[in-house]
Amino acid sequence: MSLGKSRVIALEEHYWDRDMAVHFDAADARSPKLRERLFDLGELRIREMDEAGIDFQVLSQGAPATHRLAPDVAVPLARSANDKLAAVVKAHPSRFAAFATLPAPDPKAAAEEFDRTVTKLGFKGAMVHGFTLIDGQRVYIDDKRFWPIFERAQALDVPVYLHPATPHPAVIEAYYKEYAADFPNLLSSGWGFTVETATQAIRLVLSGVFTAYPRLKIIVGHLGESLPFSLWRINQALSRAGNKSVPFRDIFCEHFHITTSGNFSNSALLCSVMEMGADRVLFSVDYPFVDNPPGVEWMKTVPLGNEDREKILHGNAERLLKL
Repeated sequence: MSLGKSRVIALEEHYWDRDMAVHFDAADARSPKLRERLFDLGELRIREMDEAGIDFQVLSQGAPATHRLAPDVAVPLARSANDKLAAVVKAHPSRFAAFATLPAPDPKAAAEEFDRTVTKLGFKGAMVHGFTLIDGQRVYIDDKRFWPIFERAQALDVPVYLHPATPHPAVIEAYYKEYAADFPNLLSSGWGFTVETATQAIRLVLSGVFTAYPRLKIIVGHLGESLPFSLWRINQALSRAGNKSVPFRDIFCEHFHITTSGNFSNSALLCSVMEMGADRVLFSVDYPFVDNPPGVEWMKTVPLGNEDREKILHGNAERLLKL
């Protein structure tokens, strides 16, 4: 089928700030074509959106953003990157919106920057990436030191996008080292990102953060990092004797939204819709790590009714992000 005049909004679409990218371990390993698209926030990006039929992107800094940097580096770098991104959105208001980069190694400063980007720059939420280095320790986002970020998200009524980053080195050593050389993407989108991000989502549910902030909204990409498939089993296992009582499945379905980024699977999509409802699923591509056209073409054929398709393509994003 054709999408006709349906608006298409994609909201896990990445770029690199040049000043921030010099701090990325993997920056030099990217292909020239990918690097060109990560650094482009103008003609090339818009042309490829138009060629695929994407009307609007919500832009976000690629991983790991500031999460591995010292606080005195992260804070001004995040502010500068957000200011530059705001200028891009201002130049193309009908094509782009933005998620903030937060200086996560300084959680108090991160909450303040979150507030500034939403109230002063018009950003639609913030994105966080994997673990954060604090005083040389790898700290996960459920740690209470980060709760000022979630408190601010609730007060601002905007979501936090929980995005993958490279797994903990101990996990790489234990799970992947024998295969990493021949299959490097096993550590990332092939499996490592899924395990890392799903685990952080589970930890958030168990941490009590949604009791503290009952209107908090979290977005997870890649059709929920396989969690919709496992919700029943996780919920049932945690209801057994010996576990602290927690309505895991209910909490997840109430507070999480998921996107289609980099996971254009009919069976995974239908599972997600059956578990969470079509109102909780939003279209994304994961550009430029994934090409635009396959995602748009896939949405033309997904076995859903037109109402649900329209929700996923644009309606849910318009509602959640107030676009």
